[in-house]
Amino acid sequence: MYNLISFAGIFILMAVAWSLSANRKVVNWRVIIWGTIIQLVFALFIFVVPAGSKIFLLINDALVKVIDVAGAGTRFIFGRLALPPGTKDEWGGESLGFIFAFQALPTIIFFASLMGILYYVGFMPWLIGIFARTFTKLMRISGAESLCAASEIFVGIESSTAIRPYLEKMTLSEFCTVLTAGMATVASSVLAIYILILQKEFPTIAGHLVSASFLTAPAAIVMSKILLPETGQPETLGLHVKPFQEKESSFIEASINGATAGTKLAVGVVTLLVAFLGLVALADFIFAGAGVKLNALLGLNMDWSLKGLLGYVFYPFTLVIGVPPSDAVEISKLIGERVILTETKSYMDLAALIEKGALHDPRSAFLAIYALCGFAHVASLAIFVGGVSALVPSRTADLSKVGPRALLAATLATLMAAAVAGTFFSGSSILLGK
Repeated sequence: MYNLISFAGIFILMAVAWSLSANRKVVNWRVIIWGTIIQLVFALFIFVVPAGSKIFLLINDALVKVIDVAGAGTRFIFGRLALPPGTKDEWGGESLGFIFAFQALPTIIFFASLMGILYYVGFMPWLIGIFARTFTKLMRISGAESLCAASEIFVGIESSTAIRPYLEKMTLSEFCTVLTAGMATVASSVLAIYILILQKEFPTIAGHLVSASFLTAPAAIVMSKILLPETGQPETLGLHVKPFQEKESSFIEASINGATAGTKLAVGVVTLLVAFLGLVALADFIFAGAGVKLNALLGLNMDWSLKGLLGYVFYPFTLVIGVPPSDAVEISKLIGERVILTETKSYMDLAALIEKGALHDPRSAFLAIYALCGFAHVASLAIFVGGVSALVPSRTADLSKVGPRALLAATLATLMAAAVAGTFFSGSSILLGK
């Protein structure tokens, strides 16, 4: 029954987007149909077809192994502080538990360096090109926005540099797609953080996060094109474009540049968490005082924290994607929390819920992983609008104009990816990691 609810949720979410569309009369149905088909076919292949399941497990095991190897440098620098929970070093020293700063953040540097190398040798441009050509041909969108959306599956804000020559002449709809794809997906460099946070409670988390990245890219295009349909004439409509790339002179330079970029990203993550956790705590303190009085005056029992208030907003959407009612309140709070505190904090709270057995149905955790997998939060909106604006300052006003709509589209895209995954949920070991 819940699988059918998830399947229906795919179309309900698109209907919500259509009701908020800037122009309901010119929606490109080819984008919607093919974008949805791509997601369903991919999910069917991964979760139902035996060969797809084997690939899923292979990717999961490979990522876990790479993360384990990546910890070598971290353990050398930080010693026992870098040991994952329940492990020992070669001298018998035991882990001090999970410490975010010493175990999760350094992996960003390693993965960013690895991605730099993969770009240098040509593997990433080749892989991204496959997805870009698929999006352009089937959905008939511009080559530039296809390339950017495909890049976002693997990298973050830096993917905008791949389409730098085309930014100046982009339409508002193209800008919306570029921003939506950025906020609906996650960079490979931060996947390691989520894996380290949830691996103990969800052993196949790595495979699911990769699956979510692939699903949200076409979902982002669909939601973006519904909320802000194309009314102009894109310069690269239907054309395949090659990524703009300033290639490093050597393998070593690519590794160094990648590590440097990863360091900046790690510092950015710390900055956002410190600032936003503090600001939200302050807001909750203010709201809590007023909430206690209102509850007493009106005889209510409401949660007046920002997380709680946003949880009420997302509660209907949580039911729509197929989360059982017994867990919908908790999951809706996590989705609401992601909007203001980033997906990292939401994944940490999800891990805590799973660990203490607060969720009644394993389906709930499964759907939450997909619904939370994206940079769809307020801080990310500022980062992406600012990042793209830096590449094309003359279009800053246009980017700022479509930014809020792109954040809405990105949020709906992550929920759509969860609904697609929920359509094929079966409770098997591959899904739950048992």
